[in-house]
Amino acid sequence: MTPPEPLHSGSATPPYQQILDTDTHPVPEVLRRTSDVRFSDNDVPVSRYTSRSFHELEKEKVWSRVWQMACRTEDIAEVGDILRYDIADKSYLIVRTAPDVIKGYYNACLHRGRMLREYDGRVNEIRCPFHGFCWELDGRLKQVPSDWDFPHVYARAEEFQLPEVNVGTWGGFVFINPDDGCEPLASFLGDLPDHFAGWDLENRYKSAHAAKIIRCNWKVASEAFSEALHVVATHPQILPSIGDAITQYDVWGNFSRAISPNNVPSPHLRWTPTEQQMFDVRTDRRLGDDPVQVIPDGMTAREFTAKVGRQMWRPVVGDRVDRMCDAEFNDSIYYTVFPNFHPWGAFNAITYRFRPNGDDHESCIMECMFLLPFAEGQRPPAAKINWLGPDDPWSAHAPELGSLARVFDQDTFNLPRMQEGLRTMKKTGVTLANYQELKVRHIHVLLDEWISRD
Repeated sequence: MTPPEPLHSGSATPPYQQILDTDTHPVPEVLRRTSDVRFSDNDVPVSRYTSRSFHELEKEKVWSRVWQMACRTEDIAEVGDILRYDIADKSYLIVRTAPDVIKGYYNACLHRGRMLREYDGRVNEIRCPFHGFCWELDGRLKQVPSDWDFPHVYARAEEFQLPEVNVGTWGGFVFINPDDGCEPLASFLGDLPDHFAGWDLENRYKSAHAAKIIRCNWKVASEAFSEALHVVATHPQILPSIGDAITQYDVWGNFSRAISPNNVPSPHLRWTPTEQQMFDVRTDRRLGDDPVQVIPDGMTAREFTAKVGRQMWRPVVGDRVDRMCDAEFNDSIYYTVFPNFHPWGAFNAITYRFRPNGDDHESCIMECMFLLPFAEGQRPPAAKINWLGPDDPWSAHAPELGSLARVFDQDTFNLPRMQEGLRTMKKTGVTLANYQELKVRHIHVLLDEWISRD
């Protein structure tokens, strides 16, 4: 297959902006934002994915110091709701201690170190299963068994308050940071809340949550969902309806963004699909096979998809749909917040998270959440997490993800083979595209910054 001509030199206007010029509704300023940040074209060391020593660096310099998404606020909706968040070799407890207060604690008893909680749930106290040391929800020491034998504990009761981890919230998500001297979450996020001002993630509910263990380093998985360069080889069935090589990539501070236009044919195609064919692929139907909905003459697939989207969401969010442009109903607008949090914009339901699988540097956990709007005052309960093993196909074990599960099967089929290939490589570095893998480069630029800090 002959590759297309370069579509973005890094200095000209990104071609995605030309697509926005055809929109039938005013385009929000956030979609008009572009960045001109470019990074060195140096290779990324293979050892970052395969070496135990680099994993240890990440434990010390990243997972112990950087803000990271732990859960949704709706996961701990009621006072006493408690959730376990694990990262590498550490475990934390996220607890709603009062209607408007969320705290995070180290998941270890101050007596002899036993993990306090193994499972999520609802409690009125935090009690160690080993000897029964017990704390109030707000972390105050409540009870010591055989208290006559622990006068030294009562003499230093303030030292036996459960140690806290920093907690912050944004967009309906709970973040933690174990570093006592960390910057505020708002400072770390920078302008990200401005980007989502029109896409209220807080007033969404979690309709699905699936997690899968994958036999690869967490960065291998995270990076696979940070670019559209892989679409032509990995997802050829969607090429008639995704402008993969027209994707716009931008970086700002601690986050980056890609926007892949949908209902736009890939420049890699050697034929030109009709508007109906693009729509059918977009709606997961075979090309030209008795489509359920027929695009009216003179209307594009992008216009029609936006029209259908406005009809679908109007009963839920009202006339706000009329203030949203066609691109917001069509395109994949996917952000990455360093190090591993991937919220999507507009009405796309997807949010990803990637993290090491325990203390194993060559396996990871990939999570996908669906966040959907709901009518005012009618929030449905949050979906529970559905765990998949490394050999469980998404399509067979996560039906709640719909057609996306089959796409995930294509993606995650590659990832263990990538880890095996990285271990085999004689070449010492991974070579990245300068523009289409800009988000991947950004992850490693920020890794460099954090690892170099004292």
